[in-house]
Formats: sequence, structure tokens, C-alpha cells
Amino acid sequence: MASYTPKNILITGAAGFIASHVANRLVRTYPDYKIIVLDKLDYCSSLKNLLPSKSSPNFKFVKGDIGSADLVNYLLITESIDTIMHFAAQTHVDNSFGNSFEFTKNNIYGTHVLLEACKVTGQIKRFIHVSTDEVYGETDEDAVVGNHEASQLLPTNPYSATKAGAEMLVMAYGTSYGLPVITTRGNNVYGPNQFPEKLIPKFILLAMQGKTLPIHGDGSNVRSYLYCEDVAEAFEVILHKGEVGHVYNIGTKKERRVIDVAKDICNLFSKDPEKDIKFVDNRPFNDQRYFLDDQKLKVLGWSERTTWEEGLKKTMEWYTQNPDWWGDVTGALLPHPRMLMMPGGMERHSEGDKPASLASSNTRMVVPASKSNGTQQKPPFKFLIYGRTGWIGGLLGKLCDKQGIPYEYGKGRLEDRSSVVADINNVKPTHVFNAAGVTGRPNVDWCESHKTETIRTNVAGTLTLADVCRENGILVINYATGCIFEYDAAHPEGSGIGFKEEDKPNFIGSFYSKTKAMVEELLREYDNVCTLRVRMPISSDLSNPRNFITKISRYNKVVNIPNSMTILDELLPISIEMAKRNLRGIWNFTNPGVVSHNEILEMYRDYIDPNFKWVNFNLEEQAKVIVAPRSNNELDASKLNTEFPELLPIKESLIKYVFEPNKK
Repeated sequence: MASYTPKNILITGAAGFIASHVANRLVRTYPDYKIIVLDKLDYCSSLKNLLPSKSSPNFKFVKGDIGSADLVNYLLITESIDTIMHFAAQTHVDNSFGNSFEFTKNNIYGTHVLLEACKVTGQIKRFIHVSTDEVYGETDEDAVVGNHEASQLLPTNPYSATKAGAEMLVMAYGTSYGLPVITTRGNNVYGPNQFPEKLIPKFILLAMQGKTLPIHGDGSNVRSYLYCEDVAEAFEVILHKGEVGHVYNIGTKKERRVIDVAKDICNLFSKDPEKDIKFVDNRPFNDQRYFLDDQKLKVLGWSERTTWEEGLKKTMEWYTQNPDWWGDVTGALLPHPRMLMMPGGMERHSEGDKPASLASSNTRMVVPASKSNGTQQKPPFKFLIYGRTGWIGGLLGKLCDKQGIPYEYGKGRLEDRSSVVADINNVKPTHVFNAAGVTGRPNVDWCESHKTETIRTNVAGTLTLADVCRENGILVINYATGCIFEYDAAHPEGSGIGFKEEDKPNFIGSFYSKTKAMVEELLREYDNVCTLRVRMPISSDLSNPRNFITKISRYNKVVNIPNSMTILDELLPISIEMAKRNLRGIWNFTNPGVVSHNEILEMYRDYIDPNFKWVNFNLEEQAKVIVAPRSNNELDASKLNTEFPELLPIKESLIKYVFEPNKK
């Protein structure tokens, strides 16, 4: 096995978490290597992370940005750099949803600048590019073999997309210019010095403060965790033994659900998981699992040394001994942090200076008001939207951007009255849109075993929002469900007789539907609420796992029953128009008519995949594979159609908005 011996190594992002452990290890172990570290000292990096190396003669720190071509070229030439280990990147997925351009700038443009400098100087013998397991996308829950290095890249969030983009550039420079590149893709890393926006240090610090631990979604997401010193050793092995042009996974086969990580930390602090864990809104898309095949790196001689129990205990001890390492991190400890990423970064100094304050940015995208004669006119509308991480909530934001309507997403939890009042006072909206609610992951069966959480959001939260808005004279557009009815003798299947707005719900087969019917009845007493009964929502985004078409096209078997459905591409803009018209009361929010599962799948076959096949089963067979029965019904959409005569019947809407745009 060929080995490589570097002389002068440039490590980018070395004041950050993983790279600081690598830099300190190399400085300590190889006194003959000269280690130059470059870091712009952004919010999640600190010179204190490099204190072990500070007095070493073979160590040099340079403050600067990899996006500066002049600086990078200067360093490569004056320091005779022959090796680059490129760690610098924005890495926090939550931030990437609200600040994605910053990720493109740092992760793609910054990498491109480095590569171009390597090409121009022509002196680099190794370029090690540090990527992530997230570029592979979500791993099937039942997969027994992990993603290997030749697996397809299918990133699912802005962060992982920029890392995949950077990888493509690295590969291209290796192919086009012969740059000696190596790429690594790693699982989650934890340990001392990690900025507490990440799960494990966040939970440890919250537990130290006696606070509850917030879990995105239901906590079933699975992750693999490696202790930082093991990862530093992996980079040491790849530096010396890695083959040029190759990719190496740095992973572990030991996986843990997020809920189990939280419970382990609760146990370390003698906390009660039942009381001290709370479930919060999920990310816009939160991959269920990342699973790597780590065999290739093991062949080079690396293996994981630190057990989970040992690593977690070491990490806890470090944070309890260094509680103020990062200064004021209040913003990072929120369930959905948004750290403010300023151009050039925010400095943190290790010697005496007060740590830089970290501002938590409000997740907002506000369109400036139009200017007339040099003065700003107040826009006629301003929307406050709840459900930022949900499908409908996310689409509403995009529609507002498109229509130039200023809006902000609510920061408060709906069941917390004071936080809703704070949102209303801060945003001063003309209308409030409620697209928050618990439907369950992956489906409503989740609600059967999480009844109190379902009540808290679907009933208490919705009523609190309606009540606060009523006190402030604000109209609420409430996205509800039509899954509160089932075909009966007065409304038989195939009769064309649909349930009207004034009809009482007759379906209580699932706990989810039960809570929705309950809150709809109570909301009738609020004259400031416009309740929209959505059913089996469909959009033109056929990659979205929440899309009804996407769901049934992936099922092994489907029932075949005609149902009313909601084409979001057509109806969500109508809901905004309803707000502008200040419409109130209950509305069946579906396209006129019904469509069956088989009719949809026939369109899918004809427009999308001519080889697509499916198998039907009946309700009795379906009942064996689901926990709660499902609602099947036709809603009478004539009230909505009278208000909006242009509304298309369901099958025409499917063709116009969904299948024609996706036609293969």
C-alpha cells in the first residue's frame, strides 16, 4: 500500500469542530509537518479550539476567507503548501433552509476558489475534500447494506446539495487538470468543542440548565455518530494512505434514533425522559436515515475505537467543565435555531475578549414595499404564517414571494398563548394563516400512539390561535381537513351527493380525524376564522413524499375508491384570495367532483411512467396493514365553485396542474 508524506499542510476551517481536532492531532503527532490553518472565525468556530497547538513551532494560524482568491494564492506560494485538507463549510442543515445562498457561497464558491488556486500554482500533491454522508440522501429504513462510495448522490436539503455541488467541482478538477483529489463522506461527529447548534452538545447544555430537550418530529430519525478523536484518526489515515481519485466513507454501522440519544443524555443527568423531552415541528424535509458502508476505509487500517457510552460520557464531562466555552448561545439552543451568518463571519477571541453575541434571525422573507416619490408606502397586506416546516406552510411562503406579499413565519408554539401574542405584536399581520398541525409521520397512524401531542397541537393550539386573533381583530385562514366524513346511506359512493359545509362529521375512525372534527365544531363559534377542509392534497411536485400521488405510487397495494381531493397548485392561490376578500366560515376546499386511486394511477402511467403497474386490495385487506381506518368521501364544492367559477373539476385540474407539467 503506497504511503504519502506531506510537508506543508493547509487546513481550511480549522477553528471549527472537526478540523480543529484534526489540526491539533497532526501538530502534536508530526512535528516535522508544518500546519497552516485558515479560518474566517465564523459563529461556530473559535481560536480556543486550537489552544493545544498555539505554542507549537510547526503551527501557524491565518484569519481569512477561502473565498478570497488573492489570499489563497498568496498562502499556497509563500508557505510552499503541498497538501490541502478542506474542511471549511457551512454545515447546519436548519440554517440552510433560511439562508441557502450563504451555503452556496461558502461551500461551492469557496471550494472553487481553492481548486483554481491549486490549478494555477501547480504544486499541490494532495487535495482532501471533506464532504458529508448527507449527499447520498435518505437511506431506506430497512436497508441492511449502507451507501458505498459509488452510490448515486441524491441530496435532499440545501446544505447537502451545496456539498454535492462542491464534490462535482472537485471531481472535475481531478479529471480535467489532474489535480490529486481525495473526497471523504462522513457520518455525524460529536465530542468536545462542538458548537451547540448540533444535537448532542445542544441536548447536553439544555440538560445542564434543567431545560427540556426538543426533538424534531417524532424522534424516529436514525443517525450514526462517531467520536471526534476517531474521526481525526480517520483523516490521519486517509492523508497518508488514501488513494488519489478515490472517495472514502468515514462511518459506523452503529445507529441510534434521535429519541434514544435524548434518553441517553437524560439518563446521564438523572432526568426523566417522559417529562424532559418535548416534540417540536420537523424540518421541511428531515431525512429518516443515513447509513454508510465503511469497509473501504477499514482496508486502509482504520477502525472506530470509542464506544458510544464512553464517547458520550467524555463529551458530557467536557461541557460540564467548560460551560461558557461558546459564550451566550441562547439562540443556538432554540428548537429551530437560525444563527446569523454575516459576511466575513463573527469573531470569537480566546484571550480575554467577550465572546461575540449570536443573534437568532427571524425566519422571514419580507418583500420591500414599493417606493413612490421617494417615500415608502405601507403594503396593503402582511401575513403571519404558522407551519413553516410543513408542506402547505412552505408553499404559502413561496406564493407570497411570487405575489410580492410581505410575510413572516410564526416563531411561537400555538399552544403557548404568550408566544402567539408576542408573534402578533412583533409582526402586526393583517391576516394569519394556520398551516400547522399534527398529521403524523409517516401517516396518521402515528397519532394513535401520540394522542396528547395530537390534542396539544390540533385542538389546544388551533383554538389558542383563533382566540388571540379574535382579540386582535385578525382573520385566520385555517387549513383543516375534510377527512371527517365517510360515505353513508345519505351520501353513497358514486352518487355525486357530497357532504356540505353545514353537515356534521360522521367519521371518527382515526384519532387524527376525531381531533380535527372536534376543533372544527368549536371554531364555528369564532367569527374571525375561515376553515378550509383540505382532502388528500396533491401538487405538481411528484418527488414530495407527502404528495398523495407520490404516496400511492410507492405503495405495494392500493384501494380503489373515488374521493374528493385538493390540487394545491390551483387551490392555495385561491386561499390567499379568500384572505384578501375576508371570507369566513367553513369551506369544502377541494376541486369539484371525485377521482379514484386507479384513475390517478392510470394518468400516472399514461403521462409519467408507461411501465408503471399497481395492485389493488379491498378495505378489509387494507385494515390488516394500517392502525386506524381511513376516511373516504365526496365533499360538495359548490359553495367554493360559486365564489370562484374558474375552479376546475378534479380530473381537469390534475391534468393541467400535475400531469401535463411532469409529462415525460
